[in-house]
Amino acid sequence: MPTDCIPTWFEFPAVEGRKVVASFDGGAITTDAGALLLGQADRAIRLTERFAACFTDTRTAGLVEHQVKTLVMQRVIGIALGYEDLNDHDELRNDPVLAVLGRQGGCATIGLRAAGR
Repeated sequence: MPTDCIPTWFEFPAVEGRKVVASFDGGAITTDAGALLLGQADRAIRLTERFAACFTDTRTAGLVEHQVKTLVMQRVIGIALGYEDLNDHDELRNDPVLAVLGRQGGCATIGLRAAGR
C-alpha cells in the first residue's frame, strides 16, 4: 500500500538565489547528495570554520587562490564521504553538490585543483 507521506523532493536552503532540491527523477545526478546534510550540520556547529581557525596561513596573500577554510571544508567533507585520498579531489571539484557546499560557505567554489596541479 503506497503512502502519501514521502515527498517527491527535499528542499535545502537557497544558494546565491538559486533553489536547491534533491529529487529522485534522474536529473543531474550525484552519488554524494548526503554532503548537503553534512553542509547543513557544519553550518549549524561551525566545525570547519572553527577547525580552520587553528591554522596560521603563511602563504603570500597575492598568490592565495583558496582560503584555508575552503581547503579544510573540502578535506573534511571528502573524508566524510569516503574519499580518503587527495587525488580524488581533482575529480570531485566537478561535482555539483560540492560546488553548492562551497558557495554556502562563502567561497566562490569548493572545486579545488589537486595539490601540485
